[in-house]
Amino acid sequence: MNHLKSIFQTALMVGGLLLTAHASADQLADMKARGTLVCGTLTTTEPLGFQDPQTRQIVGFDVDMCNAIAKRLGLKMEHKGLSVEARIPELSLGRVDLVSAALGYTKERAQQVDFTASHYQVPIRVMVKKASNINNFAQLEGKRVSAVKSATTEIFARRGLPKTEIVSFQDGPAAFLAFMQGKVDGFSTSETAGMRYLAETQGQGAYINDSLAWEPTALGVKKNEPALLAAVNNALEGMEKDGEIDAIWNKWYGPNTKFAFKREKKLTPIQTFAQ
Repeated sequence: MNHLKSIFQTALMVGGLLLTAHASADQLADMKARGTLVCGTLTTTEPLGFQDPQTRQIVGFDVDMCNAIAKRLGLKMEHKGLSVEARIPELSLGRVDLVSAALGYTKERAQQVDFTASHYQVPIRVMVKKASNINNFAQLEGKRVSAVKSATTEIFARRGLPKTEIVSFQDGPAAFLAFMQGKVDGFSTSETAGMRYLAETQGQGAYINDSLAWEPTALGVKKNEPALLAAVNNALEGMEKDGEIDAIWNKWYGPNTKFAFKREKKLTPIQTFAQ
């Protein structure tokens, strides 16, 4: 009888520990308890996330989005710089609470992390040298195109250019440098990130007049954190309604910037792209 009682008490203890572990797994509650939102952004991609040469701080559109969301959640934003390939692993391991880093939605990625609503969409383009007289994707057959490793620009380049050698690099500046040095014939990039590079070609570069894909970009949240996902989506809805996303976009991409890129597509439920 005492043996059965001992087993029952042990079972209750284990069950209690499991319930406690489950309760502590609520990332939003943990964030509120510590008072911070740890947000990961890129650090070498202007104007999304890059180092201000004067302040040496990481600034940009994605950084401002993190700050705005943290404020709406009543939290202080803690910034963490990420490489492209580290975005999903760092999120999955819980080292960051939110990723705002040019994270394009794909069904494959959606199996690893959860996506918020898409707050902007951009075409994926291929930059070439004007002197190359390459005017369409067919002319890239047998040639080489650079892209950032693990980025959607690499994924869509491999899908859309099956007869072209795709050469991956650790970040955008390295992929662009290979293009400018003539080591590759083209450079796969989102149109927004690519605007900076296009300007740096000083008239030598141009986009092929076609897109590899039209990419929905969203924020990333760790899998199975419904409370946090809902809270961030609610924050985004409020920001869209109040015109805050447009204001942040115009600060970095608006008509008074060197990019002058219009945010045509507004906040869109991610389920729209999952079908």
